[in-house]
Amino acid sequence: MSDARPVNLSTSGPPETILDDEPAAAREALAAALRGTEAAERRAAVAEVVSRWPRDLDAWARLGDHGRDVVESYAAYRVGYHRGLDRLRANGWRGSGYVRWEHEANRGFLRALAGLQRTAAAIGEEDEAERCATFLRQLDPAWPPADL
Repeated sequence: MSDARPVNLSTSGPPETILDDEPAAAREALAAALRGTEAAERRAAVAEVVSRWPRDLDAWARLGDHGRDVVESYAAYRVGYHRGLDRLRANGWRGSGYVRWEHEANRGFLRALAGLQRTAAAIGEEDEAERCATFLRQLDPAWPPADL
């Protein structure tokens, strides 16, 4: 039996997918890593979390946030985005429907997608940046959240 969450169907709009939570130990390790005082220390600690929990979407997004340059950030965000698509599909998402920020478990994927949008624009990949921006608004019509 799978512990994947069902897609919520509604007569008032598209289905909504909520990802499964990251393991508690991974969430705790990531929170500790982000408390590092120096940028290099935080980046190394976040990279350690990614190496221990390579399916943790928020860890990939946070690694992108702490990349040493825009290309490294772009790569981490892209990994988080693609792993996120895999997790969405495993949780019943079929290519359309909401994946809202209001659900804590969705935030790692959405952070990775938003980071991919920013870094794609920074390296001149305007078409990719626009696709990401459109996708974010499709996934969550209230995008961007105030607490991003």
